[in-house]
Amino acid sequence: MRKLVVFNQVTLDGYFAGVNGDISWLNKAERDAEWDAFTAGNARGGGTLLFGRVTYELMADFWTTPYAAENFPVVAEGMNRLPKVVFSRTLDQASWHNTRLVKSDPAAEVRAMKKEPGRGMVILGSGSIVSQLAQEGLIDEYQIAVFPVVLGKGRTMFEGVKERFSLNLTRTRVFGNGNLLLCYEPTLR
Repeated sequence: MRKLVVFNQVTLDGYFAGVNGDISWLNKAERDAEWDAFTAGNARGGGTLLFGRVTYELMADFWTTPYAAENFPVVAEGMNRLPKVVFSRTLDQASWHNTRLVKSDPAAEVRAMKKEPGRGMVILGSGSIVSQLAQEGLIDEYQIAVFPVVLGKGRTMFEGVKERFSLNLTRTRVFGNGNLLLCYEPTLR
């Protein structure tokens, strides 16, 4: 069975996006060779990328640019090459290379995808998709990179979760730029 992982970057106060979806704080992090190698390694990992519409549009607009290719070549190559699925009821088409548009229920689609052969799946950003799939017990691992910045308000990736669920910490990693990676797996319900 294919594994579904969430990789999200959040602020110290728990927001993956600021007011009005602002993620400019991600670009203000101190450059760090260890962090850059880690993100490049993730991009090489393969698998299918899953997005909600808002994150998909942000990612497609950025990773297809010459700026991304020049400044983050390994990650840009991976993001553009890997298969992608965007969940949206409002998009008419998904034009980013190697992207499939799914207009139906994300939980039902992910259940079916998990049964297919192949590499794992990764959700990047996409708080509404994370909260929907978390409630359904479909996420196998949460990889949360905490950035040393405080926004004061914004969006958490668990907005809309109706029932509490617990997680087990499986590993941590501290980076020279102050980022902290926390990895969790859900406990059995």
